[in-house]
Amino acid sequence: MTIGILGAMQEEISPLLEHYKTYEAIAFGGNTFYKVSLSNKTLIIACSRIGKVHSSLSAATMILYFSCDKIIFNGVAGGINPSYKIGDLVIGEKLCQHDVDITIFGHPFGYFSDSKIFTQTDETLNELAKEVAKDLNITIHQGTIATGDQFISNKEKKEWIKNEFNADAIEMEGASVAAVCDNLNTPLCVIRAISDNAGDEALISYEEFLEHSAKQSASLVIKMIEKIN
Repeated sequence: MTIGILGAMQEEISPLLEHYKTYEAIAFGGNTFYKVSLSNKTLIIACSRIGKVHSSLSAATMILYFSCDKIIFNGVAGGINPSYKIGDLVIGEKLCQHDVDITIFGHPFGYFSDSKIFTQTDETLNELAKEVAKDLNITIHQGTIATGDQFISNKEKKEWIKNEFNADAIEMEGASVAAVCDNLNTPLCVIRAISDNAGDEALISYEEFLEHSAKQSASLVIKMIEKIN
């Protein structure tokens, strides 16, 4: 079995590379993929780079070039749900693209042609993530994640996304990866650690808590890998 693990930034995959220690770096498609050979499975780890285009390319490469059977997206997100605290984890049960707008043709925000607004992730992987979080005594939620090519740093935009999509968290890659995995019939789990409140203090908070939140998310992924058969 081959499992792909993506993070948008180097900080989000560094804890994984530090944990596994031995890996092969493979350059492909303008990116570097790290191959980890375990006793019963192979891992392909990569920094997708920020945004929907790069994350889509990286996810497709993992599936079509490296033959990944499952994908886990690991990283950080801004919180919208007021019950989420910095450092909490959230599983993206479903994801949407908040910056897609063809409303002029009578479609709702987030709808993309011949498709839908929300993309579901894999229930089996999501249940495993919750089970592992319980074992590790890590607070985890399951909700809706909104994706867009924007770093949201003001309350007005945050509230619009919350109200329009009933979203619990915001980031910049998850929904595009979900669209790729959905079209290529590949199970996906999106796990995000809440690094900021996606409000006016988002930039300061994000920089301060990025490393801690990324490690929190990575610790869960490492334990999930051990349990996936």
